[in-house]
Amino acid sequence: MIVLKFGGTSVANAQNIQKVIAIINQKATNHPLAVVVSALSGVTDMLINASKKAATKDESYQNNLEEIKQKHFDAIAELIDPSHQNQLLIRINSQINQLQTLLDGCFLLGELSPRTADAIAGFGELLSSQIIASALQQSLPNSTFKDSRELIKTNANFGKASVDFNTTNKRIGDYFSGIKSQVVVLPGFIASSENGNTTTLGRGGSDYTAAIIANGCNASSLEIWTDVNGMFTANPRIVKQAQPIETISYQEAMELSHFGAKVLYPPTIQPVLKANIPIWIKNTFEPEAFGTLISNQSETNINPIKGISHIDNIALLTLEGSGMVGVAGSSKRLFEVLSQHAINVIFITQASSEHSICIGILNADADKAKEAIDKTFELEIAQNKIDPCIVEKDLCIVALVGENMKNHQGLSGKMFSTLGKNNVNIRAIAQGASERNISVVINEKDVKKALNTLHERFFEDNTKQLNLFVMGVGNVGEKFIDQIHQQKKFLKENLKINVQVIALSNSRKMVFDEEGISLKDWKVLLEQGETANVNAFISKTKDLNLRNSIFVDITANYDVAAIYDQFLKQSIAVVTCNKIACSSQYENYKNLKSLSRKYNAPFLFETNVGAGLPIIDTLKHLIASGDKVNRINAVLSGSLNFIFNNFSDSYSFHDVVKEAGVQGFTEPDPKIDLSGVDVARKILILIRESGYTMEMEDIENRSFLPKECMDTTNNEDFFASLLKHANHFNALLAEARAKDSRLKFVASFDNGKASVGLQFIAKESPFYNLEGKDNIVEFYTDRYVDQPLIIKGAGAGAAVTASGIFADVIRIGNV
Repeated sequence: MIVLKFGGTSVANAQNIQKVIAIINQKATNHPLAVVVSALSGVTDMLINASKKAATKDESYQNNLEEIKQKHFDAIAELIDPSHQNQLLIRINSQINQLQTLLDGCFLLGELSPRTADAIAGFGELLSSQIIASALQQSLPNSTFKDSRELIKTNANFGKASVDFNTTNKRIGDYFSGIKSQVVVLPGFIASSENGNTTTLGRGGSDYTAAIIANGCNASSLEIWTDVNGMFTANPRIVKQAQPIETISYQEAMELSHFGAKVLYPPTIQPVLKANIPIWIKNTFEPEAFGTLISNQSETNINPIKGISHIDNIALLTLEGSGMVGVAGSSKRLFEVLSQHAINVIFITQASSEHSICIGILNADADKAKEAIDKTFELEIAQNKIDPCIVEKDLCIVALVGENMKNHQGLSGKMFSTLGKNNVNIRAIAQGASERNISVVINEKDVKKALNTLHERFFEDNTKQLNLFVMGVGNVGEKFIDQIHQQKKFLKENLKINVQVIALSNSRKMVFDEEGISLKDWKVLLEQGETANVNAFISKTKDLNLRNSIFVDITANYDVAAIYDQFLKQSIAVVTCNKIACSSQYENYKNLKSLSRKYNAPFLFETNVGAGLPIIDTLKHLIASGDKVNRINAVLSGSLNFIFNNFSDSYSFHDVVKEAGVQGFTEPDPKIDLSGVDVARKILILIRESGYTMEMEDIENRSFLPKECMDTTNNEDFFASLLKHANHFNALLAEARAKDSRLKFVASFDNGKASVGLQFIAKESPFYNLEGKDNIVEFYTDRYVDQPLIIKGAGAGAAVTASGIFADVIRIGNV
């Protein structure tokens, strides 16, 4: 004998029921079957809703009743041949009339007793099972219907009755030992008391019914047919990368189902556990899929974690005070009062000092529990020996589950550090002596991030998903997105980094997609997005609360640079080529670095100096290794180097500056480069990264621009002023030739003083042959005294800047 159970989605409508019948017919060719079915999808909720409406004198319960009736009559019309419908319609109509009588009684009395509630709620399974049994008989005549209430006997605890297994097992055994039918269809969820009143086995009780039947008839296996391919490593609706679990022990399955794995009702396992009856979780809509096998067979698996599960809507109650220390019976009194008020305790943890005890219960029970606890301990509270019960709501329990966890060291540490890196605050921790699960209580808003982060850590071959929020998609931004698109597959296969662009914004539009923006047509999607707004961008990023989030600033905007702290405080990493933040007031720079350390959120700005050159990274390693920077000489503006390398008698200064802008070497406002402000910012950042305190105004800026050029307020006027003062620039070029030197805009730091300005560079200087848009930096340190450490290469351009930003993103992925 094999017992099959089909859930609500499997019997949602006539089309699905036909799939169920096909599975039953295929199975029945080899084995006798007991088939337990749930109510048609949504019917149980309709029944409960109708009963509550009737009890509150809401006449619209009649509408619910009519909808229930029509749903079943429609199923009959689609499933049963018209010539065989009559008797079934009479039976179903009679039972719906009984249902109406019960609802009318609730309406007249204005109340709903537990006994009546059970009677009403059980009609869903009773009706569906008879329809399915009749439909099955058309293709399998040797099948029959049996009312589960005649087999399963319970106490009179209406709502969630306890089964009398001695009586029940005998009834089931006697029935199936004498039955000649190949298939028996039974309603799930319902049973009956000794007095014959309908009782129910709790929501999800159809699984339990199937397990009770399997135990009673000593079935060879129990198959739970649902709408997913078995139990998963995590909830696939929340964790897209969740995988089906092929084999799992009874104990592991029990833990996962207790902690919210809704594919299996927790009490289901108990009846079949002692009888050692294996349970299969199968998919009605993919019957050939392997599913999940639950048995007592232990499996040797490299990964000790079998799954990650969670329970929502948890409240944490804390009872603490010196009056609990060394006082016997405090815990007993606490749990006793909760039991008396029928409050289920889901989670327990107690400090070894006995000073406090924390319990997790459902949010809905929190206020009732606090009132009851405070009343029980009112004397101790009045004497200030114990504090009033503290209640924290809107929490969630997340649990790692695995039979072999006890044989592996460091799992707790990995769990806690993984959550901590993503700013998931742990409110309480519990781990049983069996070490079969590690449970933590966290804020409910963090559950999606927590589940995805933990699943990534324990199940995805250490593949880390980076979620990027990109602001600024001009020349550099466009190259950056192209590079991500090009390298996405390589990063995933070789570096185990999965880069997803979640948000894009320019000055006009912004677009968000939690599943990742398609990089093939991102321009179209951005153009169709909503109006750009910095505050809305911040808010949406925080609300999504995704793991491994990185804010990428590819602008030169003051307002954007001012919001980094808001991301860092949320443990969102910041990667930027915008020099404004790190060259702002020293206290702001210092604060951003401090926030980065405090919230474990990387703050990377390699492209602030030298575009894609590893200047800042090299400097960090020097300082970290104990070296000290004493002097810096550098050509830090690729745009100015390009300009002065190409400025000639035949190529005017105005035209060269224009060309530098076209090629993306200058800032959108070229005056920032030519005024020396950009170079001053860069040398200031290097000075600060070297460990020195300095402000922008401390740097001497020897500008080569005439005052009229400096005083312009827009690009048009600026370029006009360059034409007007062409003789000034030509004179600089002539003087350089006369001195047999070249013009370079040099930044220097020595003996605590810094300056930037145009210099005439002699042939013997390493700066003389600096071509194109190249940068060069000389670091003189305690270790590099006579010969400096030199870094040289392309220091401007959209592609190299984008690659520097990309490199910072990859650095975060490798952390």
